[in-house]
Order: sequence, then C-alpha cells, then structure tokens
Amino acid sequence: MTATCELLVVGAGPAGMTAAIVAARHGVDVMLVDEQAAPGGQIYRSITTTPLRDRSVLGRDYWYGEALVKALTESAVRYEPSTAVWAITRLGDTSGEPLFDVACSSGGATRIVRTRRLLLATGALERPFPFPGWTLPGVMTAGAAQIALKTAAMAPSDKTVLAGTGPLLYQLAWQYRNAGVMVDLILDTTPRGRLRGALPYMGAFLRSPYFAKGRRLLHAVRTSAQVVRHVTSLTALGEKKLGRVRYAVRKYSHITRADHLIVHQGVVPHINLARAAGLRLRWNDLQACWAPRVDEWGASSQPGIMVAGDGAGIAGALAAEYRGRRAGLWAACELGHLSAARRDAQAGEVEAALARVLRGRDFIDAMYLPSENFRCPADETIICRCEEVTAAQVRDSVRLGCRGPNQVKAFTRCGMGPCQGRFCGLTVAEIIARTRGVPVSEVGYYRLRYPTKPVTLDELAALPQTEESRRAVVRSV
Repeated sequence: MTATCELLVVGAGPAGMTAAIVAARHGVDVMLVDEQAAPGGQIYRSITTTPLRDRSVLGRDYWYGEALVKALTESAVRYEPSTAVWAITRLGDTSGEPLFDVACSSGGATRIVRTRRLLLATGALERPFPFPGWTLPGVMTAGAAQIALKTAAMAPSDKTVLAGTGPLLYQLAWQYRNAGVMVDLILDTTPRGRLRGALPYMGAFLRSPYFAKGRRLLHAVRTSAQVVRHVTSLTALGEKKLGRVRYAVRKYSHITRADHLIVHQGVVPHINLARAAGLRLRWNDLQACWAPRVDEWGASSQPGIMVAGDGAGIAGALAAEYRGRRAGLWAACELGHLSAARRDAQAGEVEAALARVLRGRDFIDAMYLPSENFRCPADETIICRCEEVTAAQVRDSVRLGCRGPNQVKAFTRCGMGPCQGRFCGLTVAEIIARTRGVPVSEVGYYRLRYPTKPVTLDELAALPQTEESRRAVVRSV
C-alpha cells in the first residue's frame, strides 16, 4: 500500500523515460509511473504492441522510440504502468529538504508513494477546437485518430475530411496515405498572412531539420488529397451523427458530405497536475497557451518539483527527450549522486543537441498559431462539453462582472466536469480576455484541486490507514 523512492517521475513519454534512465544510471532510486499500459507516451504510443508492423505506415520518427523503450526496460528504473497520479502532498515546510506523498491509483487500488524529488513529464494534449457541431458522433481529434491507428490499426473507411492547422494534421494524412486509406478533403484553417508573421524566424527554420521533412510531408499529402487553404469557418452538420461539413473560404460557403471529420489545431502543455501542485504558470504569446514557469534545468517555482518535456512548453519529441536528460542530471545532482561539475560537463552535449532540434521551432509556432475565431468561437458554440456551456454564457458572465475563469466556473459550472478544464480552459481564458479587452496573462487560469483525476470510493477507501496518511489525504482533498 505504500512505497518510497528518491525520484518519482510522472509520465513515460520521451521526457519521462529519458529522465528516469539518466537518473537511475547515476545511482538514483527512481520510480516511473504512467497511466498507459506501456511506455512511449502519445508520440510512441503502443510501440511494443502495435499491430502495424509495416514500418513505412507510421514512419521513421515513430520507430525511433523503440530504442528509448528498450533502454528503459534494461535500466534499474521501477516502472509502474497503468497508474494514475491524482494528489501530491508536500510534507513539512518549503524551507527544508523537500519530501512528498503522492497518491497513485492502479487497478482500483490506491497507494502512497513517498519521494524526495518529483518530476512531472505529463506531456501535451490537443488544443481545444470548439466549433458548431463538434460534439456530434463522427467528429474526433487527430490525436484520437492516431491512437486508433497505433493501438488497433484502425482507420476510417468512409468519406473522411480532415480540418485544422499544424504539422500533426498533415502527418496523420501522410500516415493514412501510407496505410492505403483515402482522405477525401483537407480543410486547412491556417489564416492568411501567417507566413508574413513567421518571416523573422525563416532563417533558422531553413537551417533546421524541420524544413526538408516538412516539405516532403506537404508534397506527399498535397499530391494525394484535395487541400482547401485559408478556411475561415467550420460547422459539422447532422441529426444524430455527422453527415455533412460546411466550411467557408473568404465570403464563399461550401458543403461537403462527410462520415468522419478529424480536427486538430495544435497541442498545448498538459498542466492540470502542475497547476494543482501550485506551480506558477506563464503565458506563452507565440504558442497562445499556459505552461509552468521553469528554469533551464526544469526546476519549477515549487522546491523539489521539476517539469520536463512538452508539459513545460511545446517543442517536440526530440526536444522532450533532451530536456528529460537534462532534468535527470539535475535530479541526480540534487540528490547527492552527481557533483555539479560532472552534471554541467555532461549537460554540455545535451544542450548542443537541444539547440539543434529547437532551431526553427519559432517559425512553426508563428506559422501555425490557430486563428482567433477558432480559439474564441461564436456565441452558440458549446465550449465546455462536460457541462454543455456555450461561449455566449461565458461572455454573459463576464458582462455580469466575472473577471477570471474561477468566477465563470462558479456562474456557469464551466470546467467542473470530469476533465477539469482540459477541453475548455484555454478557450474560457481567451474569451474572457477578449471580452474584457485585456491580455490573457491578466485573466489567469482555473484554480485546480485534488483529485486531478476521477477516483472511485473504492480507491479512496484503499488508501493506507495510518494516522499520518489520513492527515495527508485530508490536506490533499
């Protein structure tokens, strides 16, 4: 029912796996927990079990993750799959040596893990993409479509439309093409003028690995599927399920039949656990999202808690891996297993590799920043799926005097559902900011409390029944 370790890593994506491996290699007692049944995160999901054995379908970048998973299985890391972290309690005051009790659930059972250091490698989630009809059956995100492809080799067989912006949308179209699946239409919502705004970053982008890879990807997709650019509005139509998609380019509206509509407008850091743990956030204007405030090593505003990978800022799988490596070195030094001099010497090579993969990233962020009309949709659009709250209700709450997301939550229940704002938090913050005419950084984000994941009464009852653990749970909940 209880466990101890020196370093607890949450999330087995590229950042979490690498950080755990590096720290364990230097003698740190590391436990790695992850909600999925196998390591890899979203980018390398099901890499050990996928039925897609033809490597050309998912591509070289996906299979690169095999080496990371192999290194994890051969390391001294205690890896715990299918385990969800839902509460973190700091023991003692912040001026002393950090010590945490972390509540984890697996298979209906709950236990407390006591750790001296905590690394959050919770990765990214897809940016909310609310538009009229997005809750209809038949509409799904690109991330969900990739999960189906990687875990079960499932792909749509009827008329399929992809809509949105960003590299992942075209990567999915490319993977479908490799699998022999026809994409009937791609509706690219990248606004006009984005290239002009991205020009200051063009030089670095042309020298980056993204340029040649992106050019090949776009060429392959555009020669195999119809692409409509600069789409300004999107509506899913149907009675009980999707039947048609209406879209507009400039002043002209079009309707196309569709059995599946797969949508995407970028990814953002998954910050729920970090926010509940009290980490300070910063607003990233270029990526239009919140991220934990961390230093170059990944150390957060809370002593003893680090954040690595896309959970600290979107930069891609390779950057997440190098940031995880750097965080692992920092943890080993903090825990007394590595001198500062050796840490810095080993970090030099990591920094050089990280700089290479980050080159050109600003161009991608500027080029594919979603349009404001898709980030802040029309009044009739549902923005909180859990509580079926519309954009109009949020705007009305602001006009009644609500200044931030927490007041809007009290007025509308927006963000009170099982997802705790994962699907509406950014949209709500941006709508409030635009309605008030202030920067999003002034509006803030939801105040999140434990449990950060839905837990059952059985899981609560399974907590260790000691006086100390009871006090910890009371403080957490």
